[in-house]
Amino acid sequence: MSSYKEIKKRLFYLIKKNAFFKKKVKLSSGRISNFYFDLRRITLDPEGGYLIAKLILRFLHKKGVKSLGGPTLGADPIVSAVAVLSHLEGISVKAFIVRRKAKEHGLRQLIEGPSLKKKERVILVDDVATSGNSLIESAQILKRKGLIIDSAIVVLDRQEGAKNNLKKEGIKLYSLFKAKEFR
Repeated sequence: MSSYKEIKKRLFYLIKKNAFFKKKVKLSSGRISNFYFDLRRITLDPEGGYLIAKLILRFLHKKGVKSLGGPTLGADPIVSAVAVLSHLEGISVKAFIVRRKAKEHGLRQLIEGPSLKKKERVILVDDVATSGNSLIESAQILKRKGLIIDSAIVVLDRQEGAKNNLKKEGIKLYSLFKAKEFR
């Protein structure tokens, strides 16, 4: 499986089979939804993580950006998979995680991972975007450190405002899939 289309088709199948639920759930935003995507079942799966990393690494290459990170916990397995795959493919992407709040011990950092330089272009990543709030919070932290947010990419856009909310912050949202593709 090597073509973009084949990889995306296989990833769609894995999400639909293992991570898409048609049931009433409460989202982190507090809203009630009749469907739910538990993408950690995919991002933490060896095959799922690999497929996502292949697609996102291709996206980074097309954008010409070599730094990728996002809000903990959704971004953690994605940035790790992309970093490992980038090394194996001889590209070396810098992966980082953004905390909502600095730890009370250690170096007390909000951004974990390799050092990022002021004015460095980065791409934000997350598993699912609903309102986009966690991506926006991460973007604000990164901007305060002098970084430039090129764009954001998520595995799945629930299509519930994230794209417009990020646009208001000057960030274009890309997604591998949209919720409507699964319903």
